[in-house]
Amino acid sequence: MATDKKTKKSTKGNVQSGIATIQSTFNNTIITLADENGEVLGQGSPSMVGFKGAKRSTAYAATKAAMDVAEKVIKKYGLKEVKVVIKGPGAGRNAAVKGLDSAGLKVTMLIDKTPIPHNGCRPRKIPRK
Repeated sequence: MATDKKTKKSTKGNVQSGIATIQSTFNNTIITLADENGEVLGQGSPSMVGFKGAKRSTAYAATKAAMDVAEKVIKKYGLKEVKVVIKGPGAGRNAAVKGLDSAGLKVTMLIDKTPIPHNGCRPRKIPRK
C-alpha cells in the first residue's frame, strides 16, 4: 500500500521587498533574509564565508557574510529592498547593514529590537562574611 502524498512546494519566484534580520552576539553574527511573509530566502554567517574562531566576531567578517547572503538572494530571487531588524549587542551590527547596502540592497527601514531587561531577575543573595 503506497500512499502518494503530494506536498505543495511553495514557489517564492520573484521577490521585490523583504526583511533582513541581523542577530549579533559577542561571538558571531547571523544574517537572515526573508520575504514579507517571513519565508526565509537566504541565511548566512561569517563561518559560512570562511572565518573561524575569534575572527567571526569582527565587523569585517559580518560585512563579508552580509554581502555574500545578499548577492545570493539578489541573484536567485531578484530582491531589491529590505527592512532591517537588528538584535543583540555584538560588533557586527552596523557592519552587516553596510554589507547589505554595498551588495546592492536598498535599506528602507532600520529597526533595533535588542532585548532589554526592565528590572528582570532578582540578583543573587550576598554571602555572609
